Amino acid sequence: MANPRVGIVGLGFGAQVHLPAFQSEGWEVAVVCSRHADKARAAADAAGVADVCTDPMQLVARDDISAIAISTPPRTHHPIAMAALAAGKHVLCEKPFAMNATEAAEMRDAAARYGRTAMVAHEFRYTPQRAYIGQLLRDGYIGRFTMCTLELFLDRYATAQPRAFSWQALKAEGGGLLGALGSHYIDGLRDWFGEVVSVSCQLAALRPEVLDAATGKIVTAESDDTFSFTLNFAGGGMALMIASFAATPTRGARIAVMGDEGTLMAEQAGPNPTDDGVVVGSRKGSPLAPLPTPARFRLDKDARDHRLMAFRMLVRDFTEGIANARSPNPNFEDGWRCQQVLDAARLSSDTGALVKVA
Repeated sequence: MANPRVGIVGLGFGAQVHLPAFQSEGWEVAVVCSRHADKARAAADAAGVADVCTDPMQLVARDDISAIAISTPPRTHHPIAMAALAAGKHVLCEKPFAMNATEAAEMRDAAARYGRTAMVAHEFRYTPQRAYIGQLLRDGYIGRFTMCTLELFLDRYATAQPRAFSWQALKAEGGGLLGALGSHYIDGLRDWFGEVVSVSCQLAALRPEVLDAATGKIVTAESDDTFSFTLNFAGGGMALMIASFAATPTRGARIAVMGDEGTLMAEQAGPNPTDDGVVVGSRKGSPLAPLPTPARFRLDKDARDHRLMAFRMLVRDFTEGIANARSPNPNFEDGWRCQQVLDAARLSSDTGALVKVA
């Protein structure tokens, strides 16, 4: 694909990771978009991007770009993606993919209808630990899968003073830890173990106080900062996860995958798996020991941001998908499947019932 050009909508994670990832993988970032013109101009000037705008639909209408990367709050994903696909653009969309499974299905169907490459930014799949575990599972290292346990404890909201109010405090904007990081883990679990058939979940807000800068008042967040869920898989086995932004001190993540012949484990210090993570394994009663990561799963380091190299690998697949008229995983089908699980988890928390995934 000669001189590919992309527009980026949303300049939080979009400026930190999307923009340098696309530039590093041979794309020209032709335009960036933010609701705030000064923020857009600052990000553009820092990265050598020529044009800015404040209206995503203005960006969508441009005929000099072939793709759009969406890094905005979840509420806006559906309208921007639908407009971009209808305008003939390829789309890379952040997670959580949509506000509900109905929106997600419409986005998936539009990508198929217009024949565009469409992927979801579940870059965790590309990190060495996650990719290597996937290969070990396919190779039968643990035998028959029985159970996976996951813990994620972060102190992001365990602050002396209430955190600043943002869209992440609002249900209507798609805020909450379940969507922000739970979606990454659900996508990874689906990738490893197949489709989810039922969900039991509890959502909680342990540190709900936020400071509204506009009024100077402390208000209550609507969204979750803590969750636990149990997923049951069509092929057998279950996954149990507990996660919180309200834990102190931060203890990062710990994953254990167990089968009738072995166990695989992975740990990380923060919210994101790193590019140098190690897998620990035990098979048929052997002691747990580090497993050397094969060269094909290792990532080069990118000193600008520890999240960047995995995202660059995602952009490489996105680029290859456009060249070959396909949508590599994780694609909009994966986004829809993940959204079904998220919807079922929220319904389970509301009702206290085990919820089947449609």
